[in-house]
Amino acid sequence: MKVIVIGATGTLGRAVVGALRPAHLVVPASRRGEVRVDLEDPASLDALFAAVPDADAVVCCAAGGPLIDLGTAKDAEFAAGLRGKLLGQVALAMRAAHHLRDGGSITLTAGTFAAPLAGGSLGALVNSGLEGFVRNAAAELPRGLRINVISPGWVRETLEAMGTDGSAGTPAAEVARAYVEAVEGSARGQTIIP
Repeated sequence: MKVIVIGATGTLGRAVVGALRPAHLVVPASRRGEVRVDLEDPASLDALFAAVPDADAVVCCAAGGPLIDLGTAKDAEFAAGLRGKLLGQVALAMRAAHHLRDGGSITLTAGTFAAPLAGGSLGALVNSGLEGFVRNAAAELPRGLRINVISPGWVRETLEAMGTDGSAGTPAAEVARAYVEAVEGSARGQTIIP
């Protein structure tokens, strides 16, 4: 399969590219890579599918969002978080539905945590929205297309890069296997937790 991986230069994206490469033709895409894309720029999403025609799957590992204190948050901060991670991935999925080959796969990234997290209200809103979108969109997609969302929680390497104990996180290579499963499997409309 030809698989586009968005966010391919990040910690998780690199692991997903590495996990997919043995069996698939992987096209890495990022804000600064050879194939450029920015979830907050709809024109770059259109350009991505023009530059990489006939893809079988698209995987988005680029989505992230800040921890924002609910007591001091501004409307603009919440709007920016919605634009990037939620609306950007929805826009990606909508375009992928028009450009992927029949039977193709769309895999997005959420990240809901098991327990409330200080500063995590925006993330909870965005991630729950993504999970609901994927659950419903799976029933609406044409031509046998599938859509799923991965909810990795904390990634070990990300925690370590933040200067905290990584033992509470899942290794990126293990999380990457969930993305491979979503691309190669038959699940549709599922939230997959590695």
